[in-house]
Amino acid sequence: MSHPSISEPSLKSAAQKIGWFTASCVLVSNIIGGGIFTTTGIMARDLGDPMLILLLWFVGALFALGGAMVYGELGSALPHAGGDYVYLREAYGPLVAFLNGWTSFTIGFGAAVAASAISFSSYALRVVPIEDEQGWLAKGLSLSLLWIATLMHCRGIGTGGRVQLLLTTTKVIAIGGLILGGLATVAGHGNELVAGPTLPQPTLGASAIALVIVTYCYLGWNVAGYIAGDIADPQRTVPKIMIWGTAFVAVIYLLLNVVYLSALSISELAREPIIPVAEKAAAALWGPQSGRLIAALLCLSIAGAVSAMTWAGPRVYWAMARDGVISPWLARLHPRTAVPARAIVFQSLWASLLILSGTFEQLLVYSGLVLSLFMALTLSTIFHLRRTRVVNPHQYRVPLYPFLPAALVIGALTLVIYSLVQRPIESLYGAATVLSGIPLYYFWRRHHNLLQHKS
Repeated sequence: MSHPSISEPSLKSAAQKIGWFTASCVLVSNIIGGGIFTTTGIMARDLGDPMLILLLWFVGALFALGGAMVYGELGSALPHAGGDYVYLREAYGPLVAFLNGWTSFTIGFGAAVAASAISFSSYALRVVPIEDEQGWLAKGLSLSLLWIATLMHCRGIGTGGRVQLLLTTTKVIAIGGLILGGLATVAGHGNELVAGPTLPQPTLGASAIALVIVTYCYLGWNVAGYIAGDIADPQRTVPKIMIWGTAFVAVIYLLLNVVYLSALSISELAREPIIPVAEKAAAALWGPQSGRLIAALLCLSIAGAVSAMTWAGPRVYWAMARDGVISPWLARLHPRTAVPARAIVFQSLWASLLILSGTFEQLLVYSGLVLSLFMALTLSTIFHLRRTRVVNPHQYRVPLYPFLPAALVIGALTLVIYSLVQRPIESLYGAATVLSGIPLYYFWRRHHNLLQHKS
């Protein structure tokens, strides 16, 4: 099977490509969704130790930063739209790459977009309290956000880039205000980070599950590889975006957790409801009315994440269609805007179905296992790349090779194995989702070969 995207023409002309700042906005918005505003309460309940919570967020930052370095070399060596799909295709062949793309469509982007859109509507109805007993208003808001993002990105990377730039900069300024205001308030009140744990020594299992949660909150640092075809000078720019963008998010995450753990005691964070951590911390700092402000911030954050995923995900299906492993109908670029509009609409239709049916919840239960497995596989492709490709001396290269990539692969596989042991049912569902792509791969491969034979 041919691989046209290895030497593919760029998605855009040089004049149409985005710069490093807009691409960084896509990365930052793709990482910062709703997780950082909600998960610390779960960790407080299960661990009961504020210093351990901060340590795990720091370890997660190191893992994400190391992963960004490895992906930076992959993106510099293979600066084509499609990201993980392209790297896996080069190292392990079209079948593994197809299964990664299939997982991206069903879980990695499709289900994640649906879940984020539904989270947006739930927070929007907190900002403007409206009775919605049947849930149709919430679904309408979710679909509206999704299709507005779809329309913006179908209009071209100029329009999509400006929208992403506005959403991300506004979000970062708002989060910065929350951090600075929170630190100033706790300093003025003489609050200190809670001195000691409230529970006995947490188990290794509880700590591992908490690290899994943290790792998922950092996922998204590889998004620059998906949109590499849209970025000017991707060989030099993609590594910088991944590494510095991830470091920037890590600083935000650590500072937000300092605010949470200074505003509330560990027992208060662990008290029901444990999910709305940011709202509880804001209420403790500035009164109960500040909850609406945090809900609005969450809406903004989630809207930015939906926009970023609507931009990035379809580039995978476009690359797959160019390779002939799915319908070539998705490989068509819009004649005026030169974006994969069909692939964008394709993803949004799937996400809309999940929003209306609610079945995305079942997908999300086991998505972490599947995504961790493919992340480990993608990280391991660097070893194949070093053996088989001539490296440009000006190309970015990951430091501490091969020790850093090996440690990251082992860490990701450890999380996979732990999930298999602890959650065998979800693991079975995850395996079934991935394996269901095999007959689709052979169907499209046969169809592609028949078309080539006729031509």
